Amino acid sequence: MAPTASAGNAETVTINISNSHNDAISFERKYSRGMTIAELKGKLETITGGCAGTMQLELYSGSRLVCKLDDDSQSLANYPMEDGMRIHVTDNFQFIQENVAKFELSQEEYDKKADSLRSFLKKNKLGKYNEEEMSKLEEERKRQEEEEEKKVAETAIGARCRVTTKGQPTRLGTIMYKGPLDGKQGKFFGVKFDEPLGVNDGSVNGKRYFECGPKYGSFVAVKAVEVGDFPPEEFSLEDEL
Repeated sequence: MAPTASAGNAETVTINISNSHNDAISFERKYSRGMTIAELKGKLETITGGCAGTMQLELYSGSRLVCKLDDDSQSLANYPMEDGMRIHVTDNFQFIQENVAKFELSQEEYDKKADSLRSFLKKNKLGKYNEEEMSKLEEERKRQEEEEEKKVAETAIGARCRVTTKGQPTRLGTIMYKGPLDGKQGKFFGVKFDEPLGVNDGSVNGKRYFECGPKYGSFVAVKAVEVGDFPPEEFSLEDEL
């Protein structure tokens, strides 16, 4: 759904935060409407334990999905966000929060509490207790996973590609590796760029996956790679002034 300017004129909005990792809800978080979605994701890292680079956000009014907050460059003011709504965070939650004090009850004690987050979620059919919502999220996750598996399987080592990632110029290169990385979930493409616009030399965390010069290699998410006929760009002094 395309962003729509909020009807509210307040400079801030007060919202609740839930996530797909556990039952926790962070109530009444106040944010500036001028904040971008990218900036909001950064703040949500410490609340949910997710990663700003991979988390996906959805805006809910009660149990009704209002829209997806899927444009990192847009501000909160460009979405129909009102006080009391809820932002739901979906992620792999690989980021681990540190130095966070936790109050723990036994399972039996927690189940007896009428005012617990779990009771609230069950009563209002939120988070993982919204079967329809969770079913849709799981179906979408499986669909994306299947598409990525197919793309990886059909891509040949040595294929030319174009890489588009946030905060980086569009880069051309060659697929040198495809598959998993130690300590990471999912699969990646190892790309050797035509120019030194990467972050490594084909190795990461002490393990080598392919050979290339320093700063010519990167391991890129499958969705950020477009495979096709992308010949190397040629440069000459005649192109410069």
